[in-house]
Amino acid sequence: MLIEDLRALLALGEHRHVTEAAAALGTTQPTLSRLLSRVEAEVGARLFERDARGVHPNPLGEVTLAAARDIVDRHDRLRRDLAGLLDPESGTVRLAFLDSMATSLVPRILRDVRRRAPHMRIELRQEPGHEMLRDLDAGVSELAMLSPRPSGPYGWVALQTQSLALIVPPGHRWVARSRAVPLAEVAREDFVTIPSGFGFRRLVDDLFAAAGVTPRIAFEIGDLATIEGLVGAGLGVALVPEQFVGASGTVGLALAAPGAERVVGLTWRTDRRLGPAAARFRDFVERAAPYGLTSG
Repeated sequence: MLIEDLRALLALGEHRHVTEAAAALGTTQPTLSRLLSRVEAEVGARLFERDARGVHPNPLGEVTLAAARDIVDRHDRLRRDLAGLLDPESGTVRLAFLDSMATSLVPRILRDVRRRAPHMRIELRQEPGHEMLRDLDAGVSELAMLSPRPSGPYGWVALQTQSLALIVPPGHRWVARSRAVPLAEVAREDFVTIPSGFGFRRLVDDLFAAAGVTPRIAFEIGDLATIEGLVGAGLGVALVPEQFVGASGTVGLALAAPGAERVVGLTWRTDRRLGPAAARFRDFVERAAPYGLTSG
């Protein structure tokens, strides 16, 4: 049974007359009558009752029409979705990004892409880096903005290098100091950071490990803006990208730690082909990168 057979059944169910349904379908009455007989033979049951007034679905026909309507709707939706994905001008791009980019880098990039491709549709997913890689692997997302660069079959375009700052509460004894603070001193303070398993936490752990010290962790929370708020409330100190400094009154200090920065980039699976719209989005971003190194 073909999709067009199901459309014919739906036309019969709507018009309740073979001649009228045939006219709506652009075919002839004998052709439609033969189609109905063939479908009924295929399913092994009579679906429509014939009388002088036309044709009327019986209980089995009503069940068949309900299923036909669902199948045809899903088929048509699939065709529309595929057409959208395959159109580089108005297709859909499925983009994931880190929470910490929601108010800085992502809006700038989307603004630039929208100027060049005003009809492109972009579906956004805001999630941690490890979830983004899972979604890229599963095909839920096509592109992701994250840090650090993932290992494996992933392409990479570096978008922005963000310096890390040490933030302390207002009135902290370090605020007046003029020299950079070494990590050995930071490790003696209550420290607020991202939980283990996040890309930013790996960066922080690597910095402390390179300095040969271990931080005294007081709080862990998976959101950099919340970390800044906890520090502003006097609950510890933290390392954050410099664009997060000051929102809750925190003071940013220079950090004596080589490599205290994170590189944010756009990534995608290299072992499968990007859809035309996603490839166009990537090309736009690659031509425009980098986006304001050392700032948000």
